[in-house]
Amino acid sequence: MKKFLALFVFAFIANACATPQDDTVTTFYLIRHAEKDRSEGVGKDPALTETGQNRAARWAQVLGLESLDAVYSTDYKRTRQTAEPAAQANGLEIQLYDPNAIDPAEWIAKHKGQRVLIVGHSNTTPMVANAFLGEERYPWIDDAVNGNLYIVTVVGPTVGVQVLSIE
Repeated sequence: MKKFLALFVFAFIANACATPQDDTVTTFYLIRHAEKDRSEGVGKDPALTETGQNRAARWAQVLGLESLDAVYSTDYKRTRQTAEPAAQANGLEIQLYDPNAIDPAEWIAKHKGQRVLIVGHSNTTPMVANAFLGEERYPWIDDAVNGNLYIVTVVGPTVGVQVLSIE
């Protein structure tokens, strides 16, 4: 009986001293901008084509299944235009970000428990996913591909990424 009581007391103390598991889910949705105008003379900051505008509206529908808490875009016309329908659908302002200055720990802390859309480019979108993972898993996106959705999910110290193709 004394052994049972000692075991019970030890288990109780161990449980009381254990760090509680953080099961808060934070989700970052990373997409590349939609199809841009590639005609001659549009310069370095082209707008979206009609196909791109339709894709941006489709992203808002796909991402609208769950409300967003924040929407980020790089400071280019094509990324802002891609982010705009989702931002409007959620009553949010687009926040600008520098993909080279993302500190995943800061972003996770800032957006804990939230759903966040981040719009970037063929090189920066996988780069940001890799930064959250802490490893170089995803290469640049082929220039002809505009439908990849990287879903970065953070639960406690665990980070996972799924990549879906939405056409």
